[in-house]
Amino acid sequence: MQGSKSNDLSIIHRPNAKMNPAKLTQSLKSEAHRLGFQLTGACPAVTPQGFSQFIQWIEHGYHGEMHYLEERQAAYEHPSAVMPGVTSLLMLGINYQTETPKKWRPGSGRIARYAWGTVDYHEMVHGKLKSLKKFVFELDPSIHVRGVVDTAPLLEREFAQLAGMGWKAKNTLLINKVAGSWFFLAALLLDVPLEYDVPVQTDHCGTCTACLDACPTHAFIQPHVLDASRCISYLTIEHRTSIPVPLRSMMDDWILGCDVCQDVCPWNRKAPLSEESSLMPLATHNPIDLPTLFWLSDEQFRARFRQTPLWRPKRRGILRNAAIALGNHPDVTNVDALCHGLMDVEPLVRGASAWALGEHGQFMVAATLVAALDSEKDEEVRQELRDAIKKLDFNGQL
Repeated sequence: MQGSKSNDLSIIHRPNAKMNPAKLTQSLKSEAHRLGFQLTGACPAVTPQGFSQFIQWIEHGYHGEMHYLEERQAAYEHPSAVMPGVTSLLMLGINYQTETPKKWRPGSGRIARYAWGTVDYHEMVHGKLKSLKKFVFELDPSIHVRGVVDTAPLLEREFAQLAGMGWKAKNTLLINKVAGSWFFLAALLLDVPLEYDVPVQTDHCGTCTACLDACPTHAFIQPHVLDASRCISYLTIEHRTSIPVPLRSMMDDWILGCDVCQDVCPWNRKAPLSEESSLMPLATHNPIDLPTLFWLSDEQFRARFRQTPLWRPKRRGILRNAAIALGNHPDVTNVDALCHGLMDVEPLVRGASAWALGEHGQFMVAATLVAALDSEKDEEVRQELRDAIKKLDFNGQL
């Protein structure tokens, strides 16, 4: 009996003794809040309720050119594809709303709010997840844990709803009653049980369709179903080739992402502002001057944007988007930048610049387009040039 009591005491006093699920969950949530995660919720590692809808979404081709979703769609069926042996998920959220967008000015373009800051949010969130993982190891080094944000095959919104953090809105985003939808999602996967939160079962959007009605490209097939191939966020970031001509005029002045469906959401009217220093907006990003971008070399573009979300579409993608934005808001002061774009090393930029010059409706640029056509080798760009020249061929003057 004495030996048995001694053994019990050694377990009680062992620094890394396993914590019960409730205490572990509370400790993790407290540390997450200290690290800057405003939202937390725990849920079991299960097949997400929306997995079958996700498969149907891909089968309909709504994922556009995001082939990686199709290639690893089976991995989304269970979090064990992300971390073998996973039992629980601690879902996390960080507010990113910082200030009201400034008024548009000629030659400027809009960037989605999440990308106004000085760093790519993935790096910022990963840093916090790394600290949270370290905290877990200090509690119990035998716990296996992995932190993910945005890139792993995990249906984050499904698990965040399961973890009681909000409901999936008609625009497919997760909405929290307090935070609205202005927050990043992340997840901490663990191979131990947690005390799970109550899932959100009620759709608090009610009869409101503001987000669906406001979408510039009519990307919502129906409530809760987004055709990503028409979404401005997808077009400006994930779509790597020429933007379909019918969608260009609908993109307005957006060059990275789009906030329209969130701007009109009533639940975002009182959403809190972020206190994360790295998310504070750069004066040059709200809005961004577009003509100056056309004179940036690849090296200069890299130096300026390498650590920001604008790096994801790379220079050619951003300049393509910038050309379309300038074409949607014709101004004589932007013609020089677009003419410079006609000589860019990237066919994608040359083609978009040709389209934008055609939208300016200024006969004086026709000679520049004709000269560009004479030297252009890329057939797709040549067609863009021919179409632009045709627009400017007033009364058969060419």
